[in-house]
Amino acid sequence: MIRLDHVGLHYGSGKRPGPPILHDISFTIPQGGFRWLRGPSGAGKSSLMSLLNLAIRPSSGRMTVLGEEIDRLERRDLPPLRRRIGMVFQDFRLLSHLSVFDNIALPLRLAGLPEPELRENVDEMLAWVDLARKATRRPVELSGGEQQRVAIARAVVGRPRLLLADEPTGNLDDMQALRQIRLLGELNRLGTTVVVATHNDALVARHPGPSLRLEDGRLVADE
Repeated sequence: MIRLDHVGLHYGSGKRPGPPILHDISFTIPQGGFRWLRGPSGAGKSSLMSLLNLAIRPSSGRMTVLGEEIDRLERRDLPPLRRRIGMVFQDFRLLSHLSVFDNIALPLRLAGLPEPELRENVDEMLAWVDLARKATRRPVELSGGEQQRVAIARAVVGRPRLLLADEPTGNLDDMQALRQIRLLGELNRLGTTVVVATHNDALVARHPGPSLRLEDGRLVADE
């Protein structure tokens, strides 16, 4: 599913590249696996998630995602592959002018799914995250935990094979955080590969699982 071999990342290009962000990262995650991505703020977790989400490419090394060697792909090959990856952001990134239903439906509309099939899929997601009664609300009318559930539903409505969650509980209280982690765990048990970035060691202790740990852009533990 995911394999990184001696991957490095720096921003900038040409003869004056920026300082290195990630150094010599190597690990594998099998299909259907789960990994916590741990480390303090500034350790490089978000940069690694951006690599896995194909938003950026590595500066060195080799990376395989969903069975595809990324350095061998043309730019035009990336969007279809990226549509098989779901991404959940800490700041939700919901569109304020759209309803809950339309926020969740957005990836399916962009993919051109017929409206009857789209509605069936979105209704299923609304029921799964227990927000069917708030389908017509705008994000500003929801609590932080509800907004995060909308973000999760939007990320998985297209049935991605890989789900990435970058600090998905950072703005939530303990009860809401546990609810989000249970949703992600359900997806993993159904066969979705899940990577969750967090600096919350207490949360990891309550939901133990395999972990990758970064410090100063280096992988210091794979356990």
